[in-house]
Amino acid sequence: MTDHHIGLIVPSSNLTMETELPRMLQAREAVHPEDRFVFHSSRMRMRHVTPEQLREMNAQTERAAAELADARPDVVASACLVAIMAQGPGHHCTAEAEIAGVLRAQGAAAPVVSSAGALLDGIAALGARRIAVVTPYVKELTALVTAYIEDAGVEVVDALSLEVPDNLAVARLDPRALLDHWRRLDLRRADALVLSACVQMPSLAAIQPVEEAAGLPVLSAATATTYRVLGELGLAARVPGAGRLLSGALGG
Repeated sequence: MTDHHIGLIVPSSNLTMETELPRMLQAREAVHPEDRFVFHSSRMRMRHVTPEQLREMNAQTERAAAELADARPDVVASACLVAIMAQGPGHHCTAEAEIAGVLRAQGAAAPVVSSAGALLDGIAALGARRIAVVTPYVKELTALVTAYIEDAGVEVVDALSLEVPDNLAVARLDPRALLDHWRRLDLRRADALVLSACVQMPSLAAIQPVEEAAGLPVLSAATATTYRVLGELGLAARVPGAGRLLSGALGG
């Protein structure tokens, strides 16, 4: 049996990343009992999802990464998609490199995954060229997210903004509401559906039911981050009931 140590960099008000990602990896232990997962978190102060607070939070990255380095993680996941995407196209590469550099400087070299980069990788792994997106963000921030995705060569055919700026309120959204929200999107040209482009908005309970109802692959920032974490650890991306991306069918 192997213990895999996962470092998480999360906003101070995040309540969901530290629940959904562990739930997925604990579900994986049921089919791969040889692997166990241990989690270590460092927090960056942010209460409201506004451009100003996102910039202030990003400025805390070096401190958060240095704290995680002390735990000697096997992989580090940075978990605030919009904080990265709001900085402009391709910024996930810069953010991941910054964290990796801090880890190396502290003698704790480890691969780094960002939820922003992971979402793009998850879309690519599914072979999707056109997607629809649900976000909890105000329309201004959703526009930044869709522009970021489209800069990566993926067309966003439709997007739904739930317009919840308070980050704690986002965490308290009922994932069962997504069973209805997705029907407000025009999916006629979509190859896949991003049910939650935010690791703070709970969606895990809705991923598989919506995938079956929509007849399309359904992913979220959280399932995509899990896919990348498993890939960086060299483990099969197989999590029961978490959608096609984590079905094990993609070879990740």
